[in-house]
Amino acid sequence: MEMEDYIKQGIADALLELYGHKTEPGLIKLENTNQDFKGDYTFVCFPFLRLSGKGPEQTATEIGEFLKKTIIQISGFNVVKGFLNLEITDIYWIEKFAFHNLEIMNLHADKVMVEYSSPNTNKPLHLGHVRNNLLGYSVSKILEAAGNKVVKSNLINDRGIHICKSMIAWEKFGNGETPESSGMKGD
Repeated sequence: MEMEDYIKQGIADALLELYGHKTEPGLIKLENTNQDFKGDYTFVCFPFLRLSGKGPEQTATEIGEFLKKTIIQISGFNVVKGFLNLEITDIYWIEKFAFHNLEIMNLHADKVMVEYSSPNTNKPLHLGHVRNNLLGYSVSKILEAAGNKVVKSNLINDRGIHICKSMIAWEKFGNGETPESSGMKGD
């Protein structure tokens, strides 16, 4: 069951226990919390005010307190008018991320190829190339540690469309000139 499903069930339980009204979890809507506020999921309380008979802030606060007591993955909440912003624990997200990565790593193939870096030889290297080298190497080592047979690939002398355009321009307009004959660098 996903976290959203736990929260919807928890809200349905809160509505029953706090206000004596049975609500199907499927009728409860959650939204991603607005980036201006702290939280992961937002429950809009306005449609349920008739059940509580209270104001939006009080209803949201009561439901938030109920959820914090009953769902251990909720670390806190805040109320903005009738919007209940729920904060999920870091541990939940870390475990979810780790489990997702284990699922990926358990997909064993005979061989896995990781291609990385492949800098253009007509341009200078920069920190982005170092970053890509470190990431590619790290991913390959993680896959190896998970039991995969990894083949690392670094395509040297990668030539993109810009190189082809340069070659055609030289053929048409270069008049046979070379870096040596002109005394200039080739790039």
